[in-house]
Amino acid sequence: MSRIHVMSDNLSNKIAAGEVVERIASVVKELVENSIDAEAKNIIVNLKESGTKLIEVIDDGIGMDSEDALLSFQRHATSKITKEDDLFFINTLGFRGEALASIASVSKVDMRTSQGMEGTHIYIEGGKLITNETSDARKGTTISVADLFYNTPARLKYLKTLQTELANVTMYIEKLALAHEEISFTLTNNGNSIVYTSGSNDLLKVIHEIYGYSVSSNMIKIEASNDDYDISGYICKPTILKSTKTHMNVMVNGRVVSNNNVNKAINEGYFRFKPDPKYPVVVLKIETDPTLIDVNIHPSKNDIKFSKIEDLEQLISTTINKALTNTLLVQNVEERIQVKPIVNTPVYEETKPIVDELSDVKGDQLELISTIEEKDDYKEVQVKVEESSVSHDNKNEEIRNLVLTPLAIIKKTYIVAEGEDGMYLIDQHAAHERINYERVTKEFEERKINRTSMLIPLTIELSTSDFIKIKEHFDALDSFGFLVEEFGLNTIVIKEHPTWLRAGYEEETINKVIELIIDEKNFSDMKFNNKVIATIACKASVRANEEISLEQASAILKDLVLCDNPYNCAHGRPTIIHYSNYELEKMFKRVMN
Repeated sequence: MSRIHVMSDNLSNKIAAGEVVERIASVVKELVENSIDAEAKNIIVNLKESGTKLIEVIDDGIGMDSEDALLSFQRHATSKITKEDDLFFINTLGFRGEALASIASVSKVDMRTSQGMEGTHIYIEGGKLITNETSDARKGTTISVADLFYNTPARLKYLKTLQTELANVTMYIEKLALAHEEISFTLTNNGNSIVYTSGSNDLLKVIHEIYGYSVSSNMIKIEASNDDYDISGYICKPTILKSTKTHMNVMVNGRVVSNNNVNKAINEGYFRFKPDPKYPVVVLKIETDPTLIDVNIHPSKNDIKFSKIEDLEQLISTTINKALTNTLLVQNVEERIQVKPIVNTPVYEETKPIVDELSDVKGDQLELISTIEEKDDYKEVQVKVEESSVSHDNKNEEIRNLVLTPLAIIKKTYIVAEGEDGMYLIDQHAAHERINYERVTKEFEERKINRTSMLIPLTIELSTSDFIKIKEHFDALDSFGFLVEEFGLNTIVIKEHPTWLRAGYEEETINKVIELIIDEKNFSDMKFNNKVIATIACKASVRANEEISLEQASAILKDLVLCDNPYNCAHGRPTIIHYSNYELEKMFKRVMN
């Protein structure tokens, strides 16, 4: 008797569902992408119990006739591709024809669809057709998925908490809304509005509707192209940073994707403008010929493969870096603002409150959220959001002409200074690090590094593997002004170092540079040189909690305003924050408007 047999369609669909339908958000993704492919302009997603009980998607797309409606639940039935060559010219979000069959096999699906005349009603339970009839229906499609995984309890137990599932759905709807600003999206849970976008075809407005004023008012528009790729969208100023990559939104030909190469290029664009552990809010749209990408490499189509990826990475990183460089980033404090909800429906209790959107603006940056006052129809939030935006072509003339008088030093870390236009807070370490960074960079580029001999040469013993790495990069150490020689088995000796090492910290700085070389995996000249220079500048600077005199503070301020980029330290943290005269008077109620 043969041991090999062909699986039933229902069993194969359930197996396919394991790849296509991982969680609630996977179902929402497939259904909403079908609505987008159907040219819908308004898409409503209604959930019950975060989608565990019901997922309903309503659109005003082109709809289907009765024959296509029934056929759409057959596995590998699709209107998107007809022949093998079509795989290289995919312009739609869906194309495999697996989603509806997989979803229907593990749930109870009710679909009503119409092209504007006679409608079709189909009901499928656990992959079995129960109802196929004509019905009255408006143009478009309404599809409901109830009791997901009711017949596969092993899959049901892998669903996360209701809050987590709702958060995943919300995040994906937000990303789709950013990808298609011409479409109005509505997401509700248990009748409470979670997300609403107007479909205004204005990307900045959609960013405002999703992230709020604190983010939308700090976005910089970007636009660039090369022979193969066009990129556009908005990037945030470095004052609005997040703890995860979640808010780095990348869309390729209208498809939401997560690609490590693109994310890396975005982060490299923020090179020197932000701390490494933080991530920017970015909405990046990439348009290209479909033949240059492969969207068929991931079961859920979340990732794609690019041709000429190096050219795309270079385009993204240089465009972002240029946009940031051309925007002055002196941080200001803004007056209290009113944030009104877009819809009147009460916010669902599991969604994040508005202050959570701003909770990542903390740590190295000034925490300025002070009060939340509940009102009947709005919330008032006091928050830092404003920045000065001036062309970099002016060579920072505005700040170069500043005359700052230090008045005090708070907690041995922050210099309080007075200028004609208000008060300034300066981080003494970050400011001095920026000064030293630009000085060392200039000397390095001009090859004018002066050396001095160590009174007692520094001997460093290494493991065999570390010694091999260091020996390979003796030339890199020499280019920074360190004279290094072998000194016996797995040992090196430092005989000279650059003159700008801080007295008393020579050994600490040298050990840190050696550690950087050992740990470095990518010896790209620009990034590696910057890491070493930033380390040297950091170690050469006054530290937080180090007592300095007002005379020393005055010297730091005079040198800081002459820097090419006086706004961030070598590691991307802000150096200076400005409180204007008006803002000070506003905070103390001396002015009331």
